[in-house]
Amino acid sequence: MRSISDTSVNDRYRVPKPKSLKEVPKYLKALASGFFSRLFYIFRLVWDTKKSLLFIMVFMAVFNGIMPVIGSVIGAQIINRLADAYSGALLTFGVIAVLLVLQFAYTFINQAVTRLYATVTSISGEQVSNHVKMLIMDKAKEVDMVSYDSPDFYARMENANREAGMRPIQIMSSTFSVLSTVISIISYVVVLFAVSWWSPWLIILVSIPTTIVNFVYKKKNVNYMFFRSKNRRQMDYYASTMIDKDLVKEIRMFDLGDTFTDKYKATFEEYYKGLRKLRVEETLWGLGAAVVTSVVYCLLYIFLAKGVFRHEFAVGDFSLYTGAITAIGAGVSSFIASTASIYEGTLFIENLITFLNEKPTIVPSLEEPRHVARGVAHTIEFRNVFFRYRGMERDVLKNINLTINEGETVVIVGLNGAGKTTLVKLLTRLYDPSSGTVLLDGHDIREYDVKELYDMFGMIFQDFGKYAVTAGENIVFGDIEREAGEKEMREAAGRSGADVFIEKLESGYDTPLMRYFEANGAELSIGQWQKLAIARAFYSDSDVLILDEPTASLDPMAEQEIFNRFNELRHNKTSIFISHRLSSATIADKILVMEDGQIAEIGTHRELMELKGKYWTLFSTQAARYKEEQ
Repeated sequence: MRSISDTSVNDRYRVPKPKSLKEVPKYLKALASGFFSRLFYIFRLVWDTKKSLLFIMVFMAVFNGIMPVIGSVIGAQIINRLADAYSGALLTFGVIAVLLVLQFAYTFINQAVTRLYATVTSISGEQVSNHVKMLIMDKAKEVDMVSYDSPDFYARMENANREAGMRPIQIMSSTFSVLSTVISIISYVVVLFAVSWWSPWLIILVSIPTTIVNFVYKKKNVNYMFFRSKNRRQMDYYASTMIDKDLVKEIRMFDLGDTFTDKYKATFEEYYKGLRKLRVEETLWGLGAAVVTSVVYCLLYIFLAKGVFRHEFAVGDFSLYTGAITAIGAGVSSFIASTASIYEGTLFIENLITFLNEKPTIVPSLEEPRHVARGVAHTIEFRNVFFRYRGMERDVLKNINLTINEGETVVIVGLNGAGKTTLVKLLTRLYDPSSGTVLLDGHDIREYDVKELYDMFGMIFQDFGKYAVTAGENIVFGDIEREAGEKEMREAAGRSGADVFIEKLESGYDTPLMRYFEANGAELSIGQWQKLAIARAFYSDSDVLILDEPTASLDPMAEQEIFNRFNELRHNKTSIFISHRLSSATIADKILVMEDGQIAEIGTHRELMELKGKYWTLFSTQAARYKEEQ
């Protein structure tokens, strides 16, 4: 079934079709306007990357347009002179020798320039591709987190990332190839005028059906690709899942290999069925157009052969004129194919344009943003905050009212799906509330400079990052701009307990982690990775510590040791913990119990235990389980 997200992606590239003949000019104008605006955008991309490449392409367009005609004329002259000599005409061999030298000089120059151009294009293409990739990565840094929750956004990003690398240089090459083709066609038309004024126009006329078939099916193919974007993402996911080294153990143990293979096959069949139908239709229509073209060419060849038979022109001229017919036909076909390819390419580039035009909404609400005070404890307040993810029909957070005072330690508890992590995402302004206000030190959090705001938080997410760099780099990523040395890095590792296993690695803190790039990369356990993530938080010189299940993969003894060290670290800092192990909540100044997106209870450990409500039930259940395990 056609999803809403796939429909919106597909429809973005469709100009509404005319409902009457009066609307046809407007329809064509809209198509042309979109095409040329996208083409101009590609020119600008190449110009911004390497200006000299455009000048080289212009030269090659003229060169490639003229050279075939020069070669045809030289070849015809050689045949004519040889025919004259064979018929007994007075002619020295020197004339033929000069023409042969010209022929081989032409061949050498043509091959040399073509090879040089191919080399320049290949090298420059890598630069253009790199430039586009950098644009995509730079945009990915600034787009809102909420964008990543949208299938439509993912479709645009996938298509932009897959297609935009080499597409610009391909489209540029095709564009200048069209210019070369036009020059060649005009030159050969002039040559054919010497025989017949109507023959060039007849060749162009019979090429119109092929033009229509090419353009219609190029557009259909592009629309189908966008329409089936979800299928392609599914196939990529199933295929990558089967070769994911982190999943291979579970896939093998649970015998999931056939399941994912079958899912891939079923999705491919659905994707391939429509694609096959399109390709067969295109081939059949193309064959019909080719039959018409072949018949016309045959009649023209008979017409020219009859001219030679009547001595109306020389034998060599026959090769020149038939070559001109073939060249004009091939030129028109090339023009059609290149133009259709350019048109198709610009539609794919629309993904890149749309992606790069994605405007972030997580920006300061003031023209001159407020600056975040650093090195102090902070007060945080939620006022009547509601939040729902884009595309959802229910609120994830409902009417949150909460104040976290300076230097307080707050522990947030609750069952999975209660809204704990979402609350933290609003606090750190990864998302903005659907309604209500989050205040930092008495001011709307949206008024602050976003980068300064992020810098004040020391954050460990539940799905913390595991980076394929050295162990030391994994720690200093906690504050990449901090001017600190190896001493601070080692102190952070010591506080988290990561120093114990790091010092046993082959190259210590310089050991690469994971084997993505290095054969000697170290593979860590999930508990060791978590200690590295905690070391990042210790390393960051932040004012507010936020820990989302920071010790989930650690044993209770290691967890208690981490919390004791955090207790030292959080001196004069505002701290927020999300934890399922309620033993950590006993150190909190304030405990929030969340349920179904709301704050169900709030208070200290003692107050909530005396209340004998939801927290008491959760804590007592866990405590009883620990006693049973002992």
